[in-house]
Amino acid sequence: MSKTSQQNTTTDAGGVSVIHTQAHSSGLQQVPQLVPVSPGGGGKAVPPSKQGKKNSFVDRNSDEYRQRRERNNMAVKKSRLKSKQKAQDTLQRVNQLKEENERLEAKIKLLTKELSVLKDLFLEHAHNFADNVQPAGTETTTTNPENSGQ
Repeated sequence: MSKTSQQNTTTDAGGVSVIHTQAHSSGLQQVPQLVPVSPGGGGKAVPPSKQGKKNSFVDRNSDEYRQRRERNNMAVKKSRLKSKQKAQDTLQRVNQLKEENERLEAKIKLLTKELSVLKDLFLEHAHNFADNVQPAGTETTTTNPENSGQ
Protein backbone atom coordinates (compact mmCIF):
# COMPACT_ATOMS: atom_id res chain seq x y z
CA MET A 1 0.00 0.00 0.00
CA SER A 2 1.40 3.37 -0.87
CA LYS A 3 0.38 6.42 1.07
CA THR A 4 0.58 9.69 -0.77
CA SER A 5 -0.78 13.00 0.39
CA GLN A 6 -1.68 16.23 -1.28
CA GLN A 7 -1.75 19.64 0.45
CA ASN A 8 -3.76 22.69 -0.53
CA THR A 9 -3.14 25.95 1.36
CA THR A 10 -5.64 28.79 1.54
CA THR A 11 -5.53 32.04 3.52
CA ASP A 12 -8.67 33.43 5.08
CA ALA A 13 -9.48 37.09 5.76
CA GLY A 14 -8.17 36.87 9.34
CA GLY A 15 -4.63 36.16 8.14
CA VAL A 16 -4.68 32.44 9.02
CA SER A 17 -3.50 29.83 6.56
CA VAL A 18 -5.55 26.65 6.41
CA ILE A 19 -3.77 23.60 5.10
CA HIS A 20 -6.05 20.92 3.71
CA THR A 21 -4.37 17.54 3.57
CA GLN A 22 -5.86 14.74 1.54
CA ALA A 23 -4.43 11.29 2.01
CA HIS A 24 -4.84 8.82 -0.84
CA SER A 25 -5.59 5.15 -0.31
CA SER A 26 -5.45 5.45 3.45
CA GLY A 27 -9.09 5.92 4.37
CA LEU A 28 -8.25 8.84 6.70
CA GLN A 29 -10.60 11.76 7.14
CA GLN A 30 -9.53 15.23 6.04
CA VAL A 31 -8.49 17.44 8.96
CA PRO A 32 -7.81 21.13 8.37
CA GLN A 33 -4.77 22.54 10.17
CA LEU A 34 -4.46 26.16 11.25
CA VAL A 35 -1.06 27.68 10.64
CA PRO A 36 -0.11 31.33 11.32
CA VAL A 37 0.69 33.34 8.19
CA SER A 38 3.50 35.34 9.79
CA PRO A 39 6.96 33.95 9.01
CA GLY A 40 8.00 34.06 12.70
CA GLY A 41 5.09 31.83 13.61
CA GLY A 42 5.27 32.52 17.35
CA GLY A 43 3.45 35.81 17.81
CA LYS A 44 0.42 36.52 19.94
CA ALA A 45 -3.01 36.04 18.47
CA VAL A 46 -4.73 39.34 17.77
CA PRO A 47 -8.42 39.51 18.69
CA PRO A 48 -10.76 40.39 15.84
CA SER A 49 -11.72 43.66 17.52
CA LYS A 50 -8.16 44.95 17.27
CA GLN A 51 -7.16 43.56 13.88
CA GLY A 52 -8.52 46.51 11.90
CA LYS A 53 -7.18 49.17 14.26
CA LYS A 54 -3.55 48.08 14.06
CA ASN A 55 -2.84 49.41 10.60
CA SER A 56 -5.30 52.29 10.57
CA PHE A 57 -3.82 55.79 10.41
CA VAL A 58 -4.99 58.15 13.15
CA ASP A 59 -5.07 61.86 12.44
CA ARG A 60 -3.50 63.53 15.46
CA ASN A 61 -5.40 66.73 14.78
CA SER A 62 -8.84 65.12 14.84
CA ASP A 63 -11.37 65.66 17.61
CA GLU A 64 -11.71 61.92 18.16
CA TYR A 65 -7.96 61.57 18.73
CA ARG A 66 -7.93 64.57 21.08
CA GLN A 67 -10.86 63.13 23.11
CA ARG A 68 -9.19 59.74 23.38
CA ARG A 69 -5.94 61.36 24.53
CA GLU A 70 -7.78 63.46 27.15
CA ARG A 71 -9.61 60.38 28.48
CA ASN A 72 -6.36 58.45 28.56
CA ASN A 73 -4.54 61.29 30.34
CA MET A 74 -7.31 61.49 32.95
CA ALA A 75 -7.20 57.72 33.45
CA VAL A 76 -3.42 57.81 33.88
CA LYS A 77 -3.68 60.70 36.34
CA LYS A 78 -6.38 58.86 38.32
CA SER A 79 -4.32 55.66 38.36
CA ARG A 80 -1.21 57.48 39.59
CA LEU A 81 -3.18 59.28 42.33
CA LYS A 82 -4.70 55.97 43.42
CA SER A 83 -1.26 54.37 43.54
CA LYS A 84 0.17 57.30 45.52
CA GLN A 85 -2.75 57.16 47.99
CA LYS A 86 -2.28 53.43 48.45
CA ALA A 87 1.43 53.96 49.21
CA GLN A 88 0.58 56.68 51.75
CA ASP A 89 -2.03 54.46 53.41
CA THR A 90 0.47 51.62 53.63
CA LEU A 91 3.09 53.90 55.18
CA GLN A 92 0.57 55.20 57.71
CA ARG A 93 -0.42 51.64 58.63
CA VAL A 94 3.26 50.68 59.04
CA ASN A 95 3.77 53.60 61.44
CA GLN A 96 0.67 52.66 63.45
CA LEU A 97 1.87 49.07 63.75
CA LYS A 98 5.34 50.21 64.85
CA GLU A 99 3.81 52.37 67.61
CA GLU A 100 1.56 49.53 68.73
CA ASN A 101 4.52 47.16 68.75
CA GLU A 102 6.53 49.54 70.96
CA ARG A 103 3.60 49.84 73.40
CA LEU A 104 3.21 46.07 73.55
CA GLU A 105 6.93 45.55 74.12
CA ALA A 106 6.84 48.05 77.02
CA LYS A 107 3.84 46.20 78.45
CA ILE A 108 5.72 42.90 78.15
CA LYS A 109 8.65 44.35 80.10
CA LEU A 110 6.34 45.67 82.82
CA LEU A 111 4.46 42.38 83.13
CA THR A 112 7.72 40.42 83.18
CA LYS A 113 8.99 42.56 86.09
CA GLU A 114 5.66 42.11 87.89
CA LEU A 115 5.83 38.35 87.38
CA SER A 116 9.35 38.26 88.75
CA VAL A 117 8.34 40.17 91.90
CA LEU A 118 5.32 37.93 92.46
CA LYS A 119 7.45 34.81 91.97
CA ASP A 120 9.95 36.05 94.55
CA LEU A 121 7.14 36.80 97.03
CA PHE A 122 5.61 33.39 96.46
CA LEU A 123 8.91 31.57 96.91
CA GLU A 124 9.70 33.56 100.07
CA HIS A 125 6.27 32.75 101.47
CA ALA A 126 6.66 29.08 100.51
CA HIS A 127 10.04 28.86 102.29
CA ASN A 128 8.66 30.55 105.41
CA PHE A 129 5.68 28.23 105.39
CA ALA A 130 7.90 25.18 104.97
CA ASP A 131 10.14 26.30 107.85
CA ASN A 132 7.14 26.67 110.18
CA VAL A 133 5.49 23.36 109.24
CA GLN A 134 7.07 20.22 110.69
CA PRO A 135 7.24 16.97 108.80
CA ALA A 136 4.23 14.71 109.36
CA GLY A 137 5.99 11.74 111.07
CA THR A 138 7.74 13.60 113.85
CA GLU A 139 6.06 14.83 116.98
CA THR A 140 7.73 17.10 119.40
CA THR A 141 6.58 17.64 122.90
CA THR A 142 6.38 21.17 123.83
CA THR A 143 5.55 22.40 127.20
CA ASN A 144 2.89 24.94 127.37
CA PRO A 145 3.42 27.22 130.36
CA GLU A 146 -0.29 27.61 130.81
CA ASN A 147 -0.87 23.83 130.99
CA SER A 148 2.17 23.01 133.13
CA GLY A 149 0.46 24.06 136.35
CA GLN A 150 -2.39 21.62 136.11
